[in-house]
Amino acid sequence: MGRMSVRSQSSEPSASSEAPHRAGFACFVGRPNAGKSTLTNALVGHKVAITANQPQTTRHTVRGIVHREDAQLILVDTPGLHKPRTLLGERLNDVVRTTWAEVDVIGFCLPANEKLGPGDRFIAKELAGIKKSPKVAIITKTDLVDSKTLAEQLIAVDQLGKELGIEWAEIVPVSATANKQVDLLADLLIPMLPEGPALYPEGDLTDEPEQVMIAELIREAALEGVRDELPHSIAVVVEEMIPREDRPADKPLLDIHAFVYIERPSQKGIIIGPKGKRLKEVGIKSRKQIEALLGTPVFLDLHVKVAKDWQRDPRQLRKLGF
Repeated sequence: MGRMSVRSQSSEPSASSEAPHRAGFACFVGRPNAGKSTLTNALVGHKVAITANQPQTTRHTVRGIVHREDAQLILVDTPGLHKPRTLLGERLNDVVRTTWAEVDVIGFCLPANEKLGPGDRFIAKELAGIKKSPKVAIITKTDLVDSKTLAEQLIAVDQLGKELGIEWAEIVPVSATANKQVDLLADLLIPMLPEGPALYPEGDLTDEPEQVMIAELIREAALEGVRDELPHSIAVVVEEMIPREDRPADKPLLDIHAFVYIERPSQKGIIIGPKGKRLKEVGIKSRKQIEALLGTPVFLDLHVKVAKDWQRDPRQLRKLGF
């Protein structure tokens, strides 16, 4: 039977100073609206939209990083698992299974306020086939139910495990919105990670607003190949990001309007290039990276403006976000 974990608020985990540092990967699974993103944000302690993806540590999208003195817990994304109707669906499901087999621990999120349904059972059956990764059942949204309903859900989840031959490493009730037992969840996941040094630098959880990151991608693309001529005299400001209206839900488009500011009119030709060719290339290159970052199709509208001697003008600097 899965161990049921509830901690009274007062008791503190006693960490011996000799504990080895651990670092590893976890992924949260569960049907849509099971509270996975809210839980991720609560664990990381920031609203995390996107994070640095260092290719040497993971092939998967990193959703957030929990930094602790003695450990680093990296939360990775998996595309949702679903009943495949197409070849692409099957491929996606293969990606999911591969990820599940590669992470150090899997958290299965089940909302406390909804009875277990076919979607939960479908995921649980798949989980039963993954032998090596420990599985933690996380009962989310506990703030929405009374203790009797919660107890019934805990029993139901324990039963589901028995029925499918899943040995839950833990069964943990949490409320991410009320911040109840979120730290306890991290305390329970960390011992399941392998010993080893941190895989990401301390500051990485990119709580930078998306606009700043987008501006940086455009600036990088604009500087490519002309760094010597314009080393610092480019600033990029993302003026607005607006979802295009009248688009079907499954085909969204995000309009991004951005200005590339330079200091002198003579630099305009360098950025734009003959017949606008260079600016077009900058747009194509940065658009691809922005789409990869946001996971959504983008229409990028780029304009070049001269902001005279902006590097020496405090008012301009403020406007340009420096």
